Amino acid sequence: MSEFLLEIDGLCKSFGALIATDNVSLKIPMGETHALIGPNGAGKTTLVGQLTGELVPDSGRIRFAGHDITELSTAERARLGLARSFQITSIFPTFTAEGNVALAVQATEPHSFRFWQPAEQIARLHEPARKLLSQVGLAPVGDHLAARMSHGQHRQIEIGMALASRPKMLLLDEPMAGLGIEESRAMSALLASVKGRHTMLLIEHDMDVVFQLADRISVLVGGCIVASGSPQEIRNSREVRIAYLGDEDEPFGGELNAKR
Repeated sequence: MSEFLLEIDGLCKSFGALIATDNVSLKIPMGETHALIGPNGAGKTTLVGQLTGELVPDSGRIRFAGHDITELSTAERARLGLARSFQITSIFPTFTAEGNVALAVQATEPHSFRFWQPAEQIARLHEPARKLLSQVGLAPVGDHLAARMSHGQHRQIEIGMALASRPKMLLLDEPMAGLGIEESRAMSALLASVKGRHTMLLIEHDMDVVFQLADRISVLVGGCIVASGSPQEIRNSREVRIAYLGDEDEPFGGELNAKR
């Protein structure tokens, strides 16, 4: 079996004359936190769509956990252990925090929706849901309606829901988007607590978080990966400085957030 959990080989996707991903290849080993960064319009969203099965590549292959998943559905990929959090949260506002996570726990059970019984009313789902809420830092507010919780707490709930499936890999699509300073700190601490226990592919604009969490970083520009390496190698990369800052002599780091 390959040492790599995720192997992307030559992915290409075009929309008419627009080339969104151009021969993208990437390998991520088990346990690694790998960050994918790039300017707006670099092709990150298109690449994520191909990884999750929402978009079919024009060419190239994707292997995950030893399986060729290029033509599998989103649900089939999830069953193999690929869990995604979204750039826009996708929770149920009329459920409690615990109810949302209990629903995700229920979804992992065989024939989980056969009787259409509300997850919030199934007692056996609540112990694992509470454990997951504790893991993401929301144990004290498990009985709060999601509609009355903050955006940052919604993000935490969503990661708890992703973890409910016991994933092999977490695909995190801009988890820091829209968060305030304190919420960003809480989310960064949560991701740091998950690091090492789950393989992660992190798509993120917050460079402070990227450099803090990532074991390796790949940079996507114009649909192509122009650099891939350790955080220090990426920080010192001439190609990355030019791509982001337009100046090969400009220092690259947290100040990028102010220049985007």
